[in-house]
Amino acid sequence: MQRPRKPTAPKPEMGRQQLRIIGGDWRGRKLSFPAIADLRPTSDRVRETLFNWLQMDIGGARCLDLFAGSGALGLEALSRGASEVCFVEKDAIAAQQIRDHLQLLQSQRGRVLQQDALGFLTHNTERFDIIFLDPPFKLDCMAECSQQLSERGIATSGSLIYIETPKQRPLPALPEPWQLLKQKAAGDVAYHLVRVA
Repeated sequence: MQRPRKPTAPKPEMGRQQLRIIGGDWRGRKLSFPAIADLRPTSDRVRETLFNWLQMDIGGARCLDLFAGSGALGLEALSRGASEVCFVEKDAIAAQQIRDHLQLLQSQRGRVLQQDALGFLTHNTERFDIIFLDPPFKLDCMAECSQQLSERGIATSGSLIYIETPKQRPLPALPEPWQLLKQKAAGDVAYHLVRVA
């Protein structure tokens, strides 16, 4: 007599990957996102450390998820009580997927701009409390992004900036009012938390 098979967890659709929200109101929710070249969501382990760092600051914060990709960082921020997240993502498919996730989660606190991140920085006049700066590693644009954030006042006194870089690439010189608070590494990724003085 053939034994019944154990039920297996549903797999993501072909060509799609999954991320899991690890804390807050949507804790444990699994969301799929398209498999797009250079789209590299921040790992669960790194996100858990990051949001432990931010736990006293995230509630009510206005956040910018620049180079949003899968939206993992911004969605985690919303789950944990951020008042608003602006997602900036150039890829049309990835940007639409973030919009779909916000609709699925019934959140009105996120807005998605399908736009080049550096173009956004050049023309933006908004200010943010927390900025997630995690560009595709091949772009090597951290110094330019940091300069724009500082010169245009997008990151103002007291703003926190999360920076993710390849571990083998040194962190570029930060603008003078920026102070490095914390840094760690996991696998081939280095990640840093900076405060604007």
